[in-house]
Amino acid sequence: MTQLGQHARAAAECLAQTDPELKNDALLKIADAINQKRDLIKTENQKDMRDGESNGLDAAFLDRLLLSDTRIDAMIEGLRQIVSLPDPIGEISEMEYRPSGIQVGKMRVPLGVIGIIYESRPNVTIDAAALCLKSGNASILRGGKEAINSNQAIYQCIEQGLQQAGLPQTCVQVISTIDRSAVGMMLNMRDSIDVIIPRGGKSLIERVSAEASIPVIKHLDGLCHVYIDDGADLSKAFNIAINAKTRRYGVCNAMETLLVAESAAADLLPDLISALIDKEVELRGCARTRQFNPAAIAAASDEDWETEYLAPVLSIKVVDNLEQAITHINHHGSHHTDAIVTEDYTRARHFLRRVDSSSVLVNASTAFADGFEYGLGAEIGVSTDKLHARGPVGLKGLTSQKYIVFGDGHIRH
Repeated sequence: MTQLGQHARAAAECLAQTDPELKNDALLKIADAINQKRDLIKTENQKDMRDGESNGLDAAFLDRLLLSDTRIDAMIEGLRQIVSLPDPIGEISEMEYRPSGIQVGKMRVPLGVIGIIYESRPNVTIDAAALCLKSGNASILRGGKEAINSNQAIYQCIEQGLQQAGLPQTCVQVISTIDRSAVGMMLNMRDSIDVIIPRGGKSLIERVSAEASIPVIKHLDGLCHVYIDDGADLSKAFNIAINAKTRRYGVCNAMETLLVAESAAADLLPDLISALIDKEVELRGCARTRQFNPAAIAAASDEDWETEYLAPVLSIKVVDNLEQAITHINHHGSHHTDAIVTEDYTRARHFLRRVDSSSVLVNASTAFADGFEYGLGAEIGVSTDKLHARGPVGLKGLTSQKYIVFGDGHIRH
């Protein structure tokens, strides 16, 4: 681990002064390598899938672990989209003259070495490596033991691309051991790692937050809400609710609680409940919700309003009005992503201002809360912190800024 850190620090110094064209060339060569080695990646991924099934991993976990051709294509497309984005490093902004005559502004710079600790999703390996590389950061990646074969296969593609582009292979390093002590060591490598980013379950995030002596960019839960306002178009509301919950269950931007204004409940909920039942979603609801189908809807407990299911389970609550919905979201939510469905612009603006989440949407599914959909190319995670980055963390979220000053022989009096 010490050697990994030393190599990463040296690679970070190299990357900080690498031309954008060279970084882009490496990313394109990594994309080509993934395409060439997709059969190897799928073969290694199937080993992880079989091991996961044997070890009793649940369906949501296995869904996050799976690498299909479609997901491999998405990895490649993500790389190419990152290539198409402007390189943030060296960008100068906010230049202005001061009364003294000096000109003051800011320059965007890499963070240095980023350590990423993650579970289950092997596509994180490529997303993290690519975003760190483009933003001029060296990276040390530690995936979960359940994806060890998939991660090592993807790492072969990364090494091949870096080598072909003429960049040090130590710009990206994937830890090959599944020993949990490697995580503990990473969290305290202050001389080598500048920022830690954990992606995974609540226990991992809490451990990293408690033990790290290095700054952490994190999110704990993706407890997302959709609120159907009494000013909603019910056709839009129906489609958004179905998509937000059922598009994928095991992702952090999936809706976990549906809130419905009382005035809209009778017109919306009977058909929506039937559609969700047809999709085999388990429903838990408040007393007013259960009136629409008491046999199929279990009574929601206080714990349900604060549970990220990551599964085909949904809590539904009928609320009196917009204010009650906002209060519920801010009290029970995780500050990740929340949406309102309404045709009333004033109420939409009020919701946008009042809901304290990293992404707030109007008339759109929470499934859009994603770095790729936001035009970031890919994301290294979704931060619910307020410092240093918030929301999907893309290229700029992996940089910092320093002040720069231009003068012409100026001295201070």
